[in-house]
Amino acid sequence: MPAGAGAQESADAPKPPSISVVSARTGEIVEKVDVTGTLMPRETVSVGADVDGLRIVELSADEGDSVEKGEVLARLETDMIDSNIALNDAQVERAEAAIAQAKAQISDAEAAAIQADASLARSRPLAEKGIVGQDVLDQRIAAASSARAKVNAAREGLAVAEADKAAQIAQRDQWVLRKSKAEIKAPAAGLVLSRDARLGAIVSTASGSLFEIARDGLIELEAAVSETALARLEKDQKVAVYVAGKREPVEGTVRLISPRVDQATRLGIVDIALPKNAKGLHAGAFARGVIEIARHEGVLVPRTAVVFEGDDAVIQVVSNGVVKRRAVDLGLTTADTVEIQKGVRAGEEVVATAGAFVRDGDTVTPVKLADNGGER
Repeated sequence: MPAGAGAQESADAPKPPSISVVSARTGEIVEKVDVTGTLMPRETVSVGADVDGLRIVELSADEGDSVEKGEVLARLETDMIDSNIALNDAQVERAEAAIAQAKAQISDAEAAAIQADASLARSRPLAEKGIVGQDVLDQRIAAASSARAKVNAAREGLAVAEADKAAQIAQRDQWVLRKSKAEIKAPAAGLVLSRDARLGAIVSTASGSLFEIARDGLIELEAAVSETALARLEKDQKVAVYVAGKREPVEGTVRLISPRVDQATRLGIVDIALPKNAKGLHAGAFARGVIEIARHEGVLVPRTAVVFEGDDAVIQVVSNGVVKRRAVDLGLTTADTVEIQKGVRAGEEVVATAGAFVRDGDTVTPVKLADNGGER
């Protein structure tokens, strides 16, 4: 072999293949779930008419108005009701006059009965002595019986007059109640979502609601969530809600998690509470929510650095230019970053895109990329 041949061969030896690596780093990772849905009132209150056949003559609330409990939303025409109340007032006065007349008749009948009984009492001893004939005694017995009958009749007349007064008062109370129903009031405070009432329209108890109110003005996001993510949600988790047309998110919290999953879509429903009277929230609008599931400090690597061999998660660590396979335990995961709970330490270099390019024990030339920017 010529002198210097070994050195030439060493100089011409091929360089190990280059492979991109990143350093595992310590940082904060936040796992989130994206949900989409529709803004809905938490509770809808329907307001309808409690009377039939009356015309709407005034409207005091419109869509988008905030109303208080008991506030008048609309008024109905009450001319006919007022007329019937006045008629009942007159009938009550008439019944009171009849009562007074019946009481006077009772007094007269009772006085006549007392007089007839006294006359009969005087006649009985005289009839026993033969001073008064039997026919006179019979007349006075009949007169006393007739007087007592007139007393009973007068008392019955009083009862009838009092019953008539009570009936007229009850009927008047019905008209007064009907008049009170002519003011359609908000049964609860809230935000008017819709108004179907129209001036001049004749209302009916069977015609449905005239107003729809979101109780307390509370609007929330009713979102669909996959069954896999649903199991990881909890009440009071923070949610950033992005509403169509608004740049800044609205901060919300998970209020209710449905206990059921739709068998066809495999989706569950989660209700996300939003701040009361937040601007830009319109029932029926589309919105997207980002729910924060967990937040950890740990060792982070790019998601592309992890491969799965069956049920095992594996990372390829590069140490002194040699690839070493490591089984790892995973923690939180985002779209770009994975938390390593066990198997890799912060500062170790890992293959940025693990896979079939290199195998355990291969010699490589590591090319370090910039630190992976995990989600913070």
